[in-house]
Amino acid sequence: MENFETLAIRSQTERTQFDEHSTPLFLTSSFVFEDAEDMRASFAEEKSKNLYSRFSNPNVTEFTEKIAKMEGAEAGYAFATGMAAIYSTFAALLNAGDHIVSCQSVFGSTHTLFTKYFPKWNIETTYFKADDAQNVEQYIQPNTKVLYLETPTNPAIEVLDLEFFGQIAKKHNLIFIVDNCFATPYLQQPIKYGADIVVHSATKLIDGQGRVLGGVAVGREDLIREIYLFARNTGPAMSPFNAWVLSKSLETLAIRVEKHCENALKVAEFLEGHPNVELVKYPFLPSHPGYETAKKQMKLGGNIVAFEIKGGIEGGRNFLNKIRMCSLSANLGDTRTIVTHPASTTHSKLTDEERNEVGITAGLVRCSVGLEHVDDIIDDLRQALI
Repeated sequence: MENFETLAIRSQTERTQFDEHSTPLFLTSSFVFEDAEDMRASFAEEKSKNLYSRFSNPNVTEFTEKIAKMEGAEAGYAFATGMAAIYSTFAALLNAGDHIVSCQSVFGSTHTLFTKYFPKWNIETTYFKADDAQNVEQYIQPNTKVLYLETPTNPAIEVLDLEFFGQIAKKHNLIFIVDNCFATPYLQQPIKYGADIVVHSATKLIDGQGRVLGGVAVGREDLIREIYLFARNTGPAMSPFNAWVLSKSLETLAIRVEKHCENALKVAEFLEGHPNVELVKYPFLPSHPGYETAKKQMKLGGNIVAFEIKGGIEGGRNFLNKIRMCSLSANLGDTRTIVTHPASTTHSKLTDEERNEVGITAGLVRCSVGLEHVDDIIDDLRQALI
């Protein structure tokens, strides 16, 4: 099995004695052993066996292995949330005195890790702007250990050239980590371009229906081993129930993402022609600065459209207040279209300077385009933009 859709549907745990067609739930905190030797050998990792669901569980293993296969990774570990995956990955691989080089436009909580928490442990971060990517080498220091980026970025929808950064990371012997949440492994596989670790918030498109939280990191086996040991001892494990839901969600990921992208491109084209919209950013619009890069490394443009409303923060607030069908939520990647105005909501606690640093302007709206009929989505956006 090599085709994406078949892997997503047919990669399952071994059937139990009940010969079930669909993987059952393994809602157990722990597992039993045949005898003292079996228990000793299992804990010594001389044999592969489930010990305790904080370490591993059949449902979690199935989900993790599916993502690893989809991303072309050697191994993986699943977490309770996307931020647990990001934090644990950095915490496992970095030491005091290490340095991170990161794209400036990153998820708000990741930015908080870099600027508020990691400095407490003498781990510093230097940002580069997406439009200055060609000069990224000037930010690399002797103690730089990680090169980190999102593409497309959240929420500015900037596109970064994975092949270019993969070459830079290899040249300087850096651990190259990519947050692939917006693209999903269906649209983009960063490991093909040199990424060592790929992280996801599975809460988003991987679930796709706003039901459960989850995160996952996949990549090089030696690095995942370090992440696993950290997580095994600190406890941010994914629950078996959420893993079961997410594994079933992967069975429809390809067909869902195809429709998300089809709708999103039509929404982006509509917005680009609207008089009350100053700017639209969508990777597969020819007007996007990263259009050629997106076409090179992505199958389709994703489901997130960012656009700048005239009127700044008040214009954004008025737009949200006029929305009728679309949801006002901080989530994304749902079957339902969601609109968010980061400057007055998710990133309101940042200063103007901090918001500008991560690409959030006063009138920026992030639209996670859902699976409703595209005419209904556009009609709602049209009446809210009046």
